Amino acid sequence: MSDATRSRLGPLDYAAVVAVLAALGYALASPRIESQGDAARMLFVHVPTIWLAYLAFAVTFIASIAYLVTNKLRWDHVAGASAEIGVVFTTVAIIGGMVWGKATWNVYWTWDARLTLTAIMLFVYVGYLALRRVIADPEVRARRSAVLGIIGLLQLIPVHFSVTWWRTLHQTNTFRPRDIQMDGPILAALLGSVAAFTVVYAALLRHRIRLEKLEHAARAAAAAPVGPVAGDAVTAPNVNRAGGQP
Repeated sequence: MSDATRSRLGPLDYAAVVAVLAALGYALASPRIESQGDAARMLFVHVPTIWLAYLAFAVTFIASIAYLVTNKLRWDHVAGASAEIGVVFTTVAIIGGMVWGKATWNVYWTWDARLTLTAIMLFVYVGYLALRRVIADPEVRARRSAVLGIIGLLQLIPVHFSVTWWRTLHQTNTFRPRDIQMDGPILAALLGSVAAFTVVYAALLRHRIRLEKLEHAARAAAAAPVGPVAGDAVTAPNVNRAGGQP
């Protein structure tokens, strides 16, 4: 197996594992929230995943601008890789929110403004990933994906501020200073979880960018014209002449 295709674990990967284990232990050891019981521990998964989804889509936005300015495909690789990870984090956030919602609201799903807009955001970025798969030309794919990657970030504004702009079942934004009503250990566990998920995002992004480069190289090799093959100049012997027949 060549160095180009061999999967390597680096310090960032080990740091991600350690960070997640530490955050998990801290989250389980943190005090129970009496009003919701142990179901409230979903806080330590739901909030970090949606914040990391924001981060992933913001990186896609920045990398998309960088591609349009520089026309360098490495920025397209970053944009695509980060968007894919953002879709994963958004999906986990929605599923975690549904589990938490069942314990809190006695229903898995309601057409709450925050939930609905988050689902729409997920579908838009799934469409972004689909767009990257249906266009064969790398330059055209990168350019069109960059435009959608830039426009897509505009969704984060209504998603984030939906709990402020509309009356909603969802609680207000967790990290606004005037809205934080958490005991110190619970807040520390939450911040630790956010930090752990951030390290996980960085580790996943590193590997996904590498895969994007390998996929690009494979597509380029498949599209390249086939050169002369050894033996092309050799012709088959004339059997009739070999046997002395005219």
